Amino acid sequence: MSHPEPEAAIVARGLMRRFGALTAVDNVDLTVTRGEIFGLVGPDGAGKTTIMRMLAGVLRPDAGDIRLAGIDVLADPERAKTMLSYMPQRFGLYEDLTVGENIFFYAELFGVPSRIRRTRSQELLEAAGMMPFRRRLAGRLSGGMKQKLGLVCALIHTPNVLLLDEPTTGVDPVSRRDFWSILYRLREQGVTILLSTAYMDEAERCSRLALLHAGSVRHCDTPAGLKRSMPGLLFAVATARVRDARSALADVPGVLGTLLMGDRVNVRVDNASRVAELRRRLTASRIADAEITQIEPGIEDVFVALLGSGPPA
Repeated sequence: MSHPEPEAAIVARGLMRRFGALTAVDNVDLTVTRGEIFGLVGPDGAGKTTIMRMLAGVLRPDAGDIRLAGIDVLADPERAKTMLSYMPQRFGLYEDLTVGENIFFYAELFGVPSRIRRTRSQELLEAAGMMPFRRRLAGRLSGGMKQKLGLVCALIHTPNVLLLDEPTTGVDPVSRRDFWSILYRLREQGVTILLSTAYMDEAERCSRLALLHAGSVRHCDTPAGLKRSMPGLLFAVATARVRDARSALADVPGVLGTLLMGDRVNVRVDNASRVAELRRRLTASRIADAEITQIEPGIEDVFVALLGSGPPA
């Protein structure tokens, strides 16, 4: 018995955008299904923000088509905007207004009726853990709380699609955890979330990821699928002299790549037989304390292996 295809909430085909001689987005195709958390991962300049702005209808592509919740964004941008919320990197909170006043402002902006606004505002503030702060000036909130308030304001009109451009950059770990708890609850309610992130642990939490480089989608799959597609095997070399170890191992035959990871260096090799040569090279370099262990790759390892460059900054 065949199962119906998942409903597509975001469909973009052949997106192109140039800024003078620079091609910022180059023939990008994306399909995001309803209720999915879809991540855009790439270094600065990869095109993440430009894609977000085009999907949100605030930047017109030079070529391509976009549909959000079945609506043609280019033909009917005003109708599309009622179905989505876009939270850019610098969300426009008013620091001289209180938390509650900011929410009221955005509810008025989106035309949310007062009886719905009160209920929705309370639900969102409770979900964000911000009810005790509803009378505090936004300018006196911490960075993490400002981001959560931005999310509350973006959700006040109950959008079908939520676009978040690096929403947790510079946010403390506890606020990041709270932020993601809200996103998970939204997904359970059927909200489709497309976000860009510079954090590899956040990328792991997405349903699917698009790895971007130089304006193009180079790979798109689930985190697990991307890991399976990484060529070679990965070994962690733990030592107090990680930089020396990396230098010693970089040119060993069969080594496909190395990546510093705190107190270890991750070494990707073409097959397991190379481990003996790794040990010999470390011994020759007088690195006697090294421990070599095979490990499962993380998204950061996959990013470097598949795109041939460093992970997002």
